[in-house]
Amino acid sequence: MSFQRRQILRVFSYVFGASFILPRNKFAMAAQSPAQQASPAPPAKADAKHESGGEMEKVAGIGGLFFRAHDPKALANWYQQHLGISLTPTSEGGSVWQQEAGPTSFTPFPETTKYFGDPQKVWMVNFRVHEMDKMVAQLRAAGIEVKDPESYPNVGRFTRLHDPEGNPIELWQPA
Repeated sequence: MSFQRRQILRVFSYVFGASFILPRNKFAMAAQSPAQQASPAPPAKADAKHESGGEMEKVAGIGGLFFRAHDPKALANWYQQHLGISLTPTSEGGSVWQQEAGPTSFTPFPETTKYFGDPQKVWMVNFRVHEMDKMVAQLRAAGIEVKDPESYPNVGRFTRLHDPEGNPIELWQPA
């Protein structure tokens, strides 16, 4: 493999996680179309033996994203109003936000990364979208600053914005 290709693959593995390089079936990703509703997936089965000699139990997915905010109620309302993320119910019988099945990159970055922008921000969330141009227009119409989308062949389109508390958000329209 050429040196330049190795460099590109290393950058993409940092940005998109190992799923960009390895075959999707290694990660037991759902083969659903974007319009299908997610259904609870059975727990992932192990590909390797655990230290104890049995199969390793793995998590089945991300069950929530929890973070501190200066004004949690206002920030939750912003996410609901502009990105369509339902608030977590505070009473019995309410339903939580149901996301569609699809690829999820789980990638720790070096603490010195400049990828998130402000070094005081320790996380960034990436949301998949169906129509990047429509989402960008919707956000801009609401007065939210959104960078012009960038395209990466065979990967998709990406753009950045920040929530009212300055947390970085990346939007991704998969190829």
